[in-house]
Amino acid sequence: MPDDGPTLPDLERVTAHIDDHFDTHLAMAQEWVRQRSVSADGIGIVEMAELVLGGIESLGGHGEIVPTKGHPVVFGEVDVGAPRTLLVYCLYDVQPVEGEDWISPPFDAAIVDLPDVGPSVIGRGIMNSKGPLAGLIAAAQSLQAVTGSLPVNLKFAIEGEEELGSPHYAEFVQGHRAQLQADAALFPFYSQDSAGKVLMYLGVKGMLFLELIARGGDWGGPATRAVHGMNAGWFHSPAWALVQALSTMLSTDQRRILVDGLYDQVAPATREDRDLLRHLGTSFSVETQLREAGVSRFKHDLPPAELLETFLFEPGLNIDGMVAGHHGEGMKTVLPHEARAKIDVRLVPGMDPDVTARQIRDHLDQHGFGHVALHQIAAYPGSKGSASDRANAPLLEIYRSSGVDLEVWPLVSGSAPLYVFTQTLGIPLAIGGLGHGGRQHAPNEYATVEGMRLFEHSMAAYLQRLANS
Repeated sequence: MPDDGPTLPDLERVTAHIDDHFDTHLAMAQEWVRQRSVSADGIGIVEMAELVLGGIESLGGHGEIVPTKGHPVVFGEVDVGAPRTLLVYCLYDVQPVEGEDWISPPFDAAIVDLPDVGPSVIGRGIMNSKGPLAGLIAAAQSLQAVTGSLPVNLKFAIEGEEELGSPHYAEFVQGHRAQLQADAALFPFYSQDSAGKVLMYLGVKGMLFLELIARGGDWGGPATRAVHGMNAGWFHSPAWALVQALSTMLSTDQRRILVDGLYDQVAPATREDRDLLRHLGTSFSVETQLREAGVSRFKHDLPPAELLETFLFEPGLNIDGMVAGHHGEGMKTVLPHEARAKIDVRLVPGMDPDVTARQIRDHLDQHGFGHVALHQIAAYPGSKGSASDRANAPLLEIYRSSGVDLEVWPLVSGSAPLYVFTQTLGIPLAIGGLGHGGRQHAPNEYATVEGMRLFEHSMAAYLQRLANS
């Protein structure tokens, strides 16, 4: 086992340096949040990419903003001649904020004392995922300041389209395979819940994002414009067609997807998965999950271990949004000529997004909805690692040595294009770090100030442990 990298006393000095310079580190994260970078409209994307590149260059690295058919990828590397190399994946784009009610403007990055969690940075992207990325770079800065170098070489491949479904990231990875080779990959993320417990995720579900469009035409309904609502008595309605099409896809209790053949792809949980689920069943807090989501109950009446297995190892079908006709203030009776819905299918191990899309198309046709168009917006399979692989084992050691409560989850139900590392590049990938935040994709997204500091401690330790793995 190589002994390169900081010693334990070095790490104590590094964490002290982080604490002494944390105000500066925090300011960097706040600056990044203040730079709007909503990928849906593209405003500020280039400026945000430049900030990320500047962070890489602050470590003595070099890089470039690589164009794609969409928003660019920030690629960079810091080569210190170390035996081990870590590839960092993250995103610099964020979700839209329109129509949301925030306690502090979403791009102000103000510090607010939140009930139950304390002083926190409020802002779009602070949790997902500008805060963690800035924190990793800040931790590396402290390592360099104290030890004169880094224990591992770093590579960065930071995308600006994750919130759009990463439509061009796989193409970037394929075109840069040689440059992206590494011993391990990391997706930095705040992993503690509001009670301080670490939720360590070994993988992610895949994603199939679709848009369904019902328009009037030869099948019936107004084809070019809305007409008076009284005409619903003798004309077909695209809005009803869409609602009825969607209703055929999920059972009325919302517990089972009704698309023929969809479950045939699902791979069963492995022995390691079941062992993890059994342990989770004894520690998983139903109350914490419900409280943090603001929900009264789960839709499945199952004991914790079975609830988790259903949640993690069965696909999910969700309607993300629907629009048709008049939905503003006041009254306007119209028969709309078009109705749209955006849906996502969360894919579990074994599921191919292209196969799933074909099954949904076939389902609509077989149920008489051939006139409902189906457009694929984003698609990628899931990714899964092991607690004992080179990326995850050092992170698990950090959590255990920190004395925090710990749950190891075989999967998280969220999605990211992490398959490009574990499958395309063949590199094990870890997700995590200490720290707490929440409400990503929602109003009042936040990260606690104390959690951000602890995250930097954990990242410094992770780089050292990876060097010695």
